Amino acid sequence: MNISLILQMAADAAPDRIGLVCGGKRWTYGELLMAACGAAELIMASGAAHVALLDESSEAAVIALFGAALAGVPYVPLNYRLADANLGPLVDRIAPALLIGDGARAARTATRSDNIPMTREEFVRGALSRGTGAGMCEGPEGETIAIQLFTSGTTAAPKAAILRHSNLLSYILGTVEFASAGEGEAALVSVPPYHIAGIAALLSSIYAQRRILLLPAFDPAAWLSLATVEGASNAFVVPTMLARIIDHLDKTPGADVPGLKAIAYGGGRMPLELIHRALDLFPATGFTNAYGLTETSSTIAILGPDDHRAAHGSDDPVVRGRLGSVGRPLPTVEIEIRDEEGRVLPVGERGEIYVRGEQVSGEYRERSALDAQGWFPTRDAGWLDDAGYLFLAGRADDVIVRGGENMSPGEIEDVVLEHPAIADACAVAIPSIEWGEAVGLAVTIRKGRAAPSDAVLCEMIRGRLRSSRIPERILVAPALPYNEMGKLLRREVKTWFKD
Repeated sequence: MNISLILQMAADAAPDRIGLVCGGKRWTYGELLMAACGAAELIMASGAAHVALLDESSEAAVIALFGAALAGVPYVPLNYRLADANLGPLVDRIAPALLIGDGARAARTATRSDNIPMTREEFVRGALSRGTGAGMCEGPEGETIAIQLFTSGTTAAPKAAILRHSNLLSYILGTVEFASAGEGEAALVSVPPYHIAGIAALLSSIYAQRRILLLPAFDPAAWLSLATVEGASNAFVVPTMLARIIDHLDKTPGADVPGLKAIAYGGGRMPLELIHRALDLFPATGFTNAYGLTETSSTIAILGPDDHRAAHGSDDPVVRGRLGSVGRPLPTVEIEIRDEEGRVLPVGERGEIYVRGEQVSGEYRERSALDAQGWFPTRDAGWLDDAGYLFLAGRADDVIVRGGENMSPGEIEDVVLEHPAIADACAVAIPSIEWGEAVGLAVTIRKGRAAPSDAVLCEMIRGRLRSSRIPERILVAPALPYNEMGKLLRREVKTWFKD
């Protein structure tokens, strides 16, 4: 099967239903399908090996996604926020590509010159002119690549992750009921098009027949306005977006709070204080923490709305503590926690998270990361509790090894964040002559608060954890570095301790 089936089914069932709202224009499912068919003809005529998007979210992203699927060519949305020095090598790796968006920048940064550039407007016009309803409008047979996504490279150089049609369809068909959304339901999508969360939001919303509201560039005021005016029922945000939305509401007396039925979040660490505040601010909204990776075709575990409300209102420390988890695995996937030798660990012990299932690709252009039994090493560290809830402890690469003892940065950060003056915290491994590695801690201070002394923070950590977790150095920073999806860039923080 081919992911174009998702749009075809939506168009067959309700061709005149609005499927997309973007830039003041409304597209029906029938119009989107015809544009995708026209785009497929355009793509095949170009002779391109890939279809690349170097642009913000727009109707072009939706049309290119399905047009590439119908043409049997991998779709490669590129991170337009990358520096030129980092973008150019990625463009070279996919040439010859039909490159939609900023072709001038791609040509300036790449060394190869065999790409076919088209502006967003040229691509959409070309697709519409060819999408007359006649000719080919079925995806090719056989197992082919649907999407190639370059990983964020927060810990290493970007890898070219491969998602096949079967991976994506397994995720959508296993988690979404076809045409399950009411005609008034709308999903506000504000994550960038080059992130798996953005692609999954398009596919799942179209399959459910939920109207998509595309917001090309996130801004809290614009997000709240669009959600209110269009009556958004669903939204996906990353933690940094939710923090900015709540901050805007706190600073804007009388601001409209949209009546969202559901908010899903993921892509980065969610501070407990922030999600508690969100649950208070949106009492009628169901919150879902969705944990997944590019290589797993999006979500593999969820903490659902009932879990959120139960934890938020509970005095039981075990139940309340589950708000810091990412929930339970989807029924369609298996999860194991393993040690460095690959042995499966019992409940409560920390190790590396492994996942297996049909939606799990674990495949890169360079190699496959799956083992002989189909398990994918996520490189995320974590543990499972006795009720099956999954807790994350950062990247496996981020583990601090002090004198042979493995320490999770997350456990140190959780303790420090309980201090009322600490706004954010990041623990990293720093070189130590005596221990090999020691703990370095960077913190930011809340506005209007005084920074606590190193001794106070160290005593907090000593009182809750072992003395080995006490930082050797503590730095106060104006802000911690995050990428646009809310992932903390620990490698940058580590450089602060080199002096």
